Amino acid sequence: MHDMSTEDAWTFLSEGTRTGKLATTRPDGRPHVAPIWFVVEDGALLFNTWHTSVKARNLAADSRASLVVDLQEPPYAYVMVEGDVEISDDLNEVRRVATVIGGRYMGEDKAEAYGARNGVEGELVVKLSVRKMIAKDDVAG
Repeated sequence: MHDMSTEDAWTFLSEGTRTGKLATTRPDGRPHVAPIWFVVEDGALLFNTWHTSVKARNLAADSRASLVVDLQEPPYAYVMVEGDVEISDDLNEVRRVATVIGGRYMGEDKAEAYGARNGVEGELVVKLSVRKMIAKDDVAG
């Protein structure tokens, strides 16, 4: 096992269709983890969520979050980030981010349709600014 460089960690986060596992804290202190689709932009991770979802409510109350993205096959690897989020309901930005996410996970040919379906009133865009990053490669090595 060895540390990834910062550049390699950002590349890892941007490649393919790996799902992130987002950890938030409930108001009573219990943890909550949910899978998310996300994109990397300008040193941050962006994702959408519905305004009444558990993660949206948790992040509105406590802006701290952690996210893990992993390679689930040999040689295994992961990137874990911790940081704070900014939440926006700006419909243009919600739709833009939903479209970019749709392109990443559903394919460019379905990006616009995904963005139109998910970039709606009530949906939020969340920006996770990275405060700390741990990135390991060749975990099985």
